[in-house]
Amino acid sequence: MPRRSIEGPASGTDIIDMKTGRTADVPSLPLLCRRIRFFREKAGMEQKALAGQIGVTANAVSNWENGRGRPDINLLPGICAALGIRLYDLFDLDDPAGACTDAELAFLERCRKLSPGHRRSVEQMVDSLLQVQDAESCPPLRRLTAYQKSLSAGPGDPTEFDGQGLPLFLYASREVDRSDCVFTVNGDSMEPRFRDGDMVLVSRIPDAPSLQKGEVGAFIVGNETYIKVYGNDCLESLNPAYRPLHFHETESVYLIGRVMGILDPAQIASPEDVDRYLLLHPEEA
Repeated sequence: MPRRSIEGPASGTDIIDMKTGRTADVPSLPLLCRRIRFFREKAGMEQKALAGQIGVTANAVSNWENGRGRPDINLLPGICAALGIRLYDLFDLDDPAGACTDAELAFLERCRKLSPGHRRSVEQMVDSLLQVQDAESCPPLRRLTAYQKSLSAGPGDPTEFDGQGLPLFLYASREVDRSDCVFTVNGDSMEPRFRDGDMVLVSRIPDAPSLQKGEVGAFIVGNETYIKVYGNDCLESLNPAYRPLHFHETESVYLIGRVMGILDPAQIASPEDVDRYLLLHPEEA
């Protein structure tokens, strides 16, 4: 039986159907496969060398380039590093950060015409504007005063409220906005609502009558400070193991303020947010 003749030369990349003698229709390789091969050959790198750098076999690289497999997504950063390219290059995408508009290109061209001194001035101005822009993205903060001396919630060493404290920046909230200072609870007489070590938000009240009976307040009695419930001629504890504090009419009782609630440590602003905030509000530094 005579052999079937094949008419016309085929290109080096054509695949011939041996039954018909014509070029077979072959699905094109996926973009990722073609790009890996393109950049590997561009870098003058053998499949084995690329495989060694990313921790796979040469057969794996061969399978990728021939469309018989795909690299795991976790390998993509290593492939890019080995080939000296970016993910945008690997997937043939435009990098949005690298694209300049016509207006931006025109601005850069004008900057090139500046003298070295004037160019430094522009750079400094841009740096300052970027700092302000960064600061404006900071969430709203509130500056309160944190007192290191605690509010006694039971017998213990007496502490004094001396009017001195440190600034504490908190993320704004309804309770934080209505507060002026922060104290730490010392003791267990206000459990279970307030526990030893809790930080509490306090709203300063100049006049004691502003606190209603049944509300929790921060008090100074004699030479000691307390967090207690304002009762009938006494200061009461939430823990039934503690008796109410009664005081003589000649005894000095001072109301620091109303306790607004417990401060969640997550409400304390991060140092980065504080720096951005102070850039906009230097008067609160």
